[in-house]
Amino acid sequence: MQRRSFLKQAGLGAVAGSAAVAAPVFAQDAPTLNWRMASSFPRSLDTLFGTGEIFCKFVNEATGGKFTIRHFPGGEIVPALQVMDSVSNNTIECGHTVSYYYYGKSPAFCFDSAVPFGLNARQMNAWMFDGDGMKLTREMFAPHKIINFPMGNTGVQMGGWYRKEIKSVEDLKGLKMRTAGFAGEVLSRLGVVPQQLAGGDVYPSLEKGTLDAVEFVGPYDDEKLGFNKVAKYYYYPGWWEGGPQVSLYLNEGAWSGLPKSYQAIVEAASRVAHVAMTSRYDAVNPGALRKLVAAGAELRPFPRSVMDASYEAAQTVYKEFSDKDPKFKALYDNYMGFRDSVVPWFRLAEGSYDQYLGVAMASRK
Repeated sequence: MQRRSFLKQAGLGAVAGSAAVAAPVFAQDAPTLNWRMASSFPRSLDTLFGTGEIFCKFVNEATGGKFTIRHFPGGEIVPALQVMDSVSNNTIECGHTVSYYYYGKSPAFCFDSAVPFGLNARQMNAWMFDGDGMKLTREMFAPHKIINFPMGNTGVQMGGWYRKEIKSVEDLKGLKMRTAGFAGEVLSRLGVVPQQLAGGDVYPSLEKGTLDAVEFVGPYDDEKLGFNKVAKYYYYPGWWEGGPQVSLYLNEGAWSGLPKSYQAIVEAASRVAHVAMTSRYDAVNPGALRKLVAAGAELRPFPRSVMDASYEAAQTVYKEFSDKDPKFKALYDNYMGFRDSVVPWFRLAEGSYDQYLGVAMASRK
């Protein structure tokens, strides 16, 4: 009995000893790091903000707690719309934001997120990961000492909430509307007065009448923010955001200082979080839309005349910017060339399938 007990204990000791030697190998070689990540989104938007939480949790667990990234909501450590500057100057090591918020620095930044009549979510993934998107956007961010990774995509967004019906382009004139990036530039050509506000500031402005209309994301977030309580007309589609990508920004110096193993974990974590955002929105938006309509929201498609005028205005803006800025033109040509090459396939396959299924389901009711 004693001999068996001894052997058992010795065996366990050997296993434990080997584990004790093997397990800390990673820990001994890896530094203990504590980073901060600022979000452009309030904590109440659990999908946008929550995507950053998924990323931080993955990094922490994959490194056995050696690499911790604290995640802060918009405005807590840096202003929501100053995440880019804060990462660039290394005030914070990383940030989670949308690149079209920085349209004022350069309209080209919008190609890292969304532009009018651009790529949908799947097409954007294809351009970034298998086209020239990652290479070109990395070159764009390099002067700002930022390394970018896709980290979320909401899918096509809604066209927003309006206090009055939009029956023609005339109804857009003088409309004070919360919008961002290229959308504001194009809409301004149709008479809209664009206002760029962070997510947490939108509802109070709409409630007080400072805004006449607001576009944000889609049914799930819009319901949370209560826009239907102060504007009843809900328009679609959000032609300026066919597949808006959210991005992880890392300070170049902080990134280059990471061990290769940590860099690989950050890349993997960003990809996991990227997929999680789209799947989450696809799961929750349908139910949220039904609830909004049941509560009195009046769903409206943009009139064809408004869509056509918007499309033409977008082409005018693109030409103006391309004529002024060769770097913008290079991105535009590549991005739109990719769009033009994939849209026929999506229209043939996805489009025809979705259209038939919708009609078939409706006919059975």
